[in-house]
Amino acid sequence: MEPIASPDAIAAPIPEKRALLDHPRGLWVLAGTELWDRISWHGMVAMLVLYMTGELLLPGRVEHVIGFAGYRAGLEHVFGPMNVTQLATQTFALYFAAITFLPLVGGWIGDRVMPRRAAVSLGALTMTAGHFAMAFDATFLMALVLLVIGAGLLRGNLMPQIRALYAAGDRRLGDAFQVYTFAINVGAFIAPIASGTMAKYYGWHAGFAVAGVGMLAGLVWYLAGSRHLPAQVPPLQAGPARQLTAAEKRNMWLLALVWPFSVAFWTAQAQVWNVYSLWVRDHIDMVVGGFAVPIPWLQSLDGLAPAFEAPLLILLWRWQASRQAESDSLGKLATGCLIFAGSTLLLALVPTNTRGTIWLPVAFHLLSNLGAMFFTPVMHATFASRAPERWRGTLIGIDMMSVAVASLISGPMGGWYTRVSPPLFWMVTAAIPAVAGVLLLALRRPLRAFGGPDPLVQTTAAPAH
Repeated sequence: MEPIASPDAIAAPIPEKRALLDHPRGLWVLAGTELWDRISWHGMVAMLVLYMTGELLLPGRVEHVIGFAGYRAGLEHVFGPMNVTQLATQTFALYFAAITFLPLVGGWIGDRVMPRRAAVSLGALTMTAGHFAMAFDATFLMALVLLVIGAGLLRGNLMPQIRALYAAGDRRLGDAFQVYTFAINVGAFIAPIASGTMAKYYGWHAGFAVAGVGMLAGLVWYLAGSRHLPAQVPPLQAGPARQLTAAEKRNMWLLALVWPFSVAFWTAQAQVWNVYSLWVRDHIDMVVGGFAVPIPWLQSLDGLAPAFEAPLLILLWRWQASRQAESDSLGKLATGCLIFAGSTLLLALVPTNTRGTIWLPVAFHLLSNLGAMFFTPVMHATFASRAPERWRGTLIGIDMMSVAVASLISGPMGGWYTRVSPPLFWMVTAAIPAVAGVLLLALRRPLRAFGGPDPLVQTTAAPAH
C-alpha cells in the first residue's frame, strides 16, 4: 500500500488555482531560492581549492589567517605532515562535509524549534556574512564556519517545504524534484562563469564577493515569494507526537537501506569538486583558439548539461508512465550510478605524462550529469515522499548527510591522489558508484517487495488536474 499521509501534517497543499506550469507557485519560490544558494555555493566550489593552493596557503600569506597555525597542527596530528595540496584538499573535504552534515541539524531545528521560514532567512543572512568574510585573509576560517552554519539552516529547511505543496500520491512530486534540481544546476552553470571571471580579472576576493551578492539575492527572492508557500504553525505548537504507523516504520527502514548507496554515489562526485580542478590544471590543455579557458568554467557545464537533460528525462518518464512502463526509483538510482561510473572512466584515458584535449572533460561533464539527473533528484524525492511529516526535515538532513560522509572519504582520497597515477585514481573512483549500481540492481526486487508501491511512480492512470 502507498505510504500513509501523516495525520499531524502541519501544512496543507497549495490550491491548484495558484499553479504555474503544472506546479504550485511555491515550488518556483523554493527552487529560485535554491538557485541563488547554489550560485553562492558553486562559486566557492569552483575557486576554493585553487585559491588555497595558488595563494592563501603559501608562505607569506597563510601566516595572516587567524587561527590557522592551530588548525594545521590539529590536522597534522590526525593525518600526519601535509604539503600545501594535501592541506587544501583536506580543508575542502572538512568544509564540504560540514556544509552537507549541518542540514541534518538545521532540519531538526525546523522540525522542533523554529518555523522553517525563519530558519531559511537566518541561514541566508549567516551565509552572506560568511561570503563577505572571505574578502579578507585573516577571517578565512571564520568565513568557512559562518558558511557551514548558514547552509545548515537554509538547506535543512528549503527542501522539506516541497512535500507540503503536494497532496499525498500526487505524481508531480517526483517531477518537482527534477525542477528543483534543474534550478540547482542553473546556479551551478552561472556560478563558475561569474565567480571564475571575476577571480581571473579582478582577483579571488572579487570572485568570492559575487557569491555573497548571490546569497543576498536568494534571501530577497524567498521573502518576496513567501506568500505562495503553505502557512506553517510554529513547531512547538504542532501538537503532541504520535506513534509511527506500520507503513511509516517500513518507509523509515527502507530509507536506511538505500542511504549507503547515496554515500557511494557522492564519494565519486565529491572528487569532481575536490581534486578534479587540480587534475585539469595539470593534465588538460585548456587553450582553445589561443584563449586560455579558466578552469572554473568547466564546472559550469554541471549546470548547462542538466538544462537540456532534465526536461528530456521528465518527458521520457511521463511517456513511460502513460504506458505503465516507467522504471521504479531503485532502477533509476542504479542507472544513475552506472552512468556516472562510466563517465568517470573517461578521465582515466588521459596518460600521466601528457595533456589531454579539453573535449574529454567536456564529454565527462555531459555524461556524468546525465547520471546525476537519474540519481540525485530521485533520491531526494524518495526521502521526501516516504518520510513521516514530523521527521521530514530531519530525514532530508540525513539524506544530505550522505554527502558529508562522502566528503570525509574524499579528503584522504585527495591525499592519495598525490601518491598514485591519475588514471589509477580515476579508475578506483569510478569503481565505487559502479559497485553501488550493480548491488542496487541485484537488491532491487527484495527492496521493492519490502518497501511496497513506489509513491513516485504512477501505476494507474493519472488523475486530471
